[in-house]
Amino acid sequence: MLRGQRAPERLQKVRSESANGIGENRMTVTHAAVTVAGMNPLTATELQTSFINCSKREATSIPLPDLSDLTWANLDFLAWRNARTPQRAYLVAPMPDGPVGLVFRIAAARNAAGAMRSSMCEFCHTVHSAGGVTLFTAIKAGTRGRRGDSVGNYFCSDLSCSAYIRQLKRPRRVQPVNTLGEAERIERLRTRLSGMVANVLAG
Repeated sequence: MLRGQRAPERLQKVRSESANGIGENRMTVTHAAVTVAGMNPLTATELQTSFINCSKREATSIPLPDLSDLTWANLDFLAWRNARTPQRAYLVAPMPDGPVGLVFRIAAARNAAGAMRSSMCEFCHTVHSAGGVTLFTAIKAGTRGRRGDSVGNYFCSDLSCSAYIRQLKRPRRVQPVNTLGEAERIERLRTRLSGMVANVLAG
């Protein structure tokens, strides 16, 4: 099983001068060939201090998932939703200089008449029936985030990309033939994830 990948960019933490706190724990992007490691166990404190597109105050109030039952070796990123914040989702990805956390807004669910019959996740390429893929939007870090700039991506609605790739969870819809092996699909997912993080950080 793949434990890492070649990433096009290296992330370094810097201090932001944001007046409202957005991006206080932001990172800059410097170009270098680095290896992105697999997901290592993280503590609650590490999760809360990883978020780069919200204020420190907001980060400390984020409802965290139960970490005790997670199989970290099967995760390429940790992502969750919480009933307390139904219009928010949270994702923490392993990066070369430490975990990077993102806060997402969740698009409102479409009604039955407007829903697509099927759609594909941009990250794991799993095809789902209507409602199985959702638009998750992240405010950019730093100055552009304070201006309201954002990045949108279509994820599996349940954020279980890692489980679908490893066939630990099966979607309801029959999948098209996939010519890539598991390791290649994991690499593709991690490459896409690294690109998304860089896009949120881009000034």
